[in-house]
Parts: sequence; structure tokens; C-alpha cells
Amino acid sequence: MKIASVSTPVTSSWLAEQGLRLDASPYVSGSLKTKKLLEQLPKTEPLASLTTGHNGGIFNGPMFRRVYLTDSEHSVPFLGTKDMMAADLTGLPRLRKSDAESATLSYLRLKPGMTLISCSGFNAGRRAYVRPDMGDCWSSQDTLKVEPDPEKIKSGYLYAFLLSRFGESLVRGSVYGSAVKHIEPHHIAGLPVPRLGAAFESHIHDLIEECARLRAEFQSSSVSATEDLFKSIGLPELIDVHWHQQERDLGFEVSTLGPTSLRALNFAPRARRLAEKLGSVPGKALGEICSGGQLGSGVRFKRVDSNPEHGVQLIGQRQGFWLKPEGRWISAEQAPSGIFARDETIMIAAQGTLGENEVFCRPVFITGSWLKYVYTQHFLRVVSGDPDIPGAYLFAFFRSEAAFRLLRSLSVGGKQQDVHEGLRAQIPVPLAPPADRARIAAIVRYAYQCRDRADVLEDKALALLTTAIEEAAG
Repeated sequence: MKIASVSTPVTSSWLAEQGLRLDASPYVSGSLKTKKLLEQLPKTEPLASLTTGHNGGIFNGPMFRRVYLTDSEHSVPFLGTKDMMAADLTGLPRLRKSDAESATLSYLRLKPGMTLISCSGFNAGRRAYVRPDMGDCWSSQDTLKVEPDPEKIKSGYLYAFLLSRFGESLVRGSVYGSAVKHIEPHHIAGLPVPRLGAAFESHIHDLIEECARLRAEFQSSSVSATEDLFKSIGLPELIDVHWHQQERDLGFEVSTLGPTSLRALNFAPRARRLAEKLGSVPGKALGEICSGGQLGSGVRFKRVDSNPEHGVQLIGQRQGFWLKPEGRWISAEQAPSGIFARDETIMIAAQGTLGENEVFCRPVFITGSWLKYVYTQHFLRVVSGDPDIPGAYLFAFFRSEAAFRLLRSLSVGGKQQDVHEGLRAQIPVPLAPPADRARIAAIVRYAYQCRDRADVLEDKALALLTTAIEEAAG
């Protein structure tokens, strides 16, 4: 339970400043305490005075009927409040292009340098930066867009402030609602933004911009590794399998059935054709590759909460796909050793539902800084036991649409699906020639080095900004 700070009690004057607002949010979030701290700075400016564009530069959008398409020629990538936190934007839903470019919705197109704030739902208040590769995306009405005026403030500096613990408390303190949380543009228009000098703000901006560039590089390198793989094995047509353009799996017959499965989905013609094509080139079954490695779910264990100083961060299926996870802190000493991951482990979200935009059967790659986290049993762990088939190469395959559709076809279960234990070992993994394999693995590793470097730069920008604000207020 959150409580107000004893050292900074809520006073009647604070209540008056909040328009006699009696819900606890602005008081226990630290919002009022932060405002009092920022008042001690030599100079602050209200957020609305530093923005430009539609509705003054702070806006969300109208509610509208969403028509999704799969043909990239007639659709645009569409970013929701969950997607804005994602590291890999490959699988975004696509909004009908004619609707997106209409006068009603055209202003929802993102511009690099914008700050996005989720403004509806349980996670209202999360922030993200629009990277250079997100300029062709549209965003939902559940996302506030903050467009900085380049003549008044650097976009990277403004984002760093809104992302900092000061911006966090101010934004969270603006949240209204009970069951469904909301933030409206006018709720954050008056947020005080500290001005700390052109040279310092430019330095913070440069760090954030380099961070955004590296994250865009992570995205493009990941995509190019997968494309390289399918070209190297002679199956470039599987870069895009056009799943929804194929004839639906209706009225088919299966002549050979055994005790392994009786579920129709496991014998779907589209998936079987895909498996046959993957098996038509040199390769090995996944179970053979993982012999001596690992191909199975994580261990079940009791979570014992801990503080960050003495615990480790537990990553679940949802947070595993975010740029930066926000997992629960638990005691590693009170959990089995299997909760940690080996370098170049592929974690596949193995429990969930079959919705097109759900993470079920999507993979994440564990290397670098992500080795410090621990992971729930809901991930299927794929670890190569063959030194000639590195985990980075396997990930380039598993992040593809072909592998995703094949994994989905192996589903078992009722409401919550899982990946069939016997059938997943039979997945045909195509193997490029050794030199190509090494090159593809190197591209994946480079992508994740870019991602780790971006995190370091973002943390550095936040640390510098926090120190500067505290010193200026001191």
C-alpha cells in the first residue's frame, strides 16, 4: 500500500492547488512533492508552452472504428499502448491506409522525436520515444502525443525529463479514474519542465537521439538477419508467407493419425505445407539440435518477494517483449537455479491465447544485460546443444513469420494454449552453409549489442538529468 511521505505531509494548501481533488493519486505518487522541488529551480516552463502541432502539440485522438488489413500496400503499422513499449515492432497490427490518411486520422501519424504517453487503461502514464524508424506508424487514441517545438526545446531532453523519476511522478499524479485510468491533454499541459541551459540540454538530447538510433539499428539488423537466413537457404519466399492470403484450413482430410494428437489444428494444411517447404532444404529437427542443450519449460517455483538490493527481477511473458522490463523483484536464494538463462537462450512465450496480436509463440533472445534477469516457467526455453548451430542463428529463424505460424499450429490446451511437447521437437530447422550461419549469428549479436548500448546511454542521460535537477534545487 502506498502512503504519503511523513517528511513531506499533505497540507491543506496542496488540496487547494489540486482543485480540492480528494483521490490519493497526486499525493502518494509524489507529484506534489516533485512540483514543490521544481519550484526551487531558477527556471521552469509549462509543458504546453514548449510544444507545437495539432491541438497545441499535446493530443490523443478520436475514438474510431478500426479496420485491420494484412496487405502492406493498403495498410499502415498501428501502435497501441502495449506496442509502444515493445522492442521489436515487426508484428504490429496494420490499420487500413485509406482510414489512416483521412482528414480525421492523418494527424495520428507519428513523428520522430515525439514523446508518447499511454493515457488509458491499467498502465496509463508509461512513456516512450518515437524512434527514427517509427515515422510510418500511426498511434491509437489511447496514446497521448507530445510534439516538442524544436525552436524552444530539444526533443530528447524533453523526453528524458518526462521519463525521469520527476516526470514519472508528475505524469502519474495526473491520472484520473478508478477501474479505467485516464490522462487527458489538459491534465499534463501545465507540468513544469526545468530549463538547465542550452549546452546541458543539447548533451542530454544527443544521448537520447543516439539511443533512439541504436534501437532503430537493433530493429533493422534483427529483420535483416531473418531475411538473410531465408535467402541463404534458398527460400526467399518465406520472408513473407502471406498467411492470410492463403486458402483457409477448412474441410481437409488426414489419413495418418496416431496417439500423438487428434487436434485438427496440429494437421492444418497451411502449416503442413510450410513444414514441408522448410524440410525440403538441408536442416535438422529442433529436438536433435537441442539434444545436450534444452527444449522445455522453466521450473515452477514459489515467488518470495524481495527488495532490489537483495533480489533479482522476474520477467514474465508480457514484459519480456518490452524495451525495458518492469518485472517483480524476488529472492533468488528462495528459488531454484533454473530461473536464470544461459547465454543465447531463446525464450518463446509458450502459454496464452491464439489472438493475432498476442505474444503466444513469439520469441525473445537472452544475451548481454538480459542475463541478469530471471524468467517465469511460462517461457519455452530453446538452447542449442550443437556448437555449429549457435543460439543467435536459431533466433533469426524463430523470430520469422514462418516459425511463428508453425509454432501456433502445434498448440494444445483449452483456454490457455501451450506448444505440444512431442511435436515441437519435430520442427524442421533449415541450416544455411556454415559461413552464412556464422554471418547471420553475428548480425543478431550486433543487434543486441546495439540494444544494450542504447540502454546504457538512456540510463546515463537520466542519471545526469537527475543530478543536475537535484543540484539546481539544492
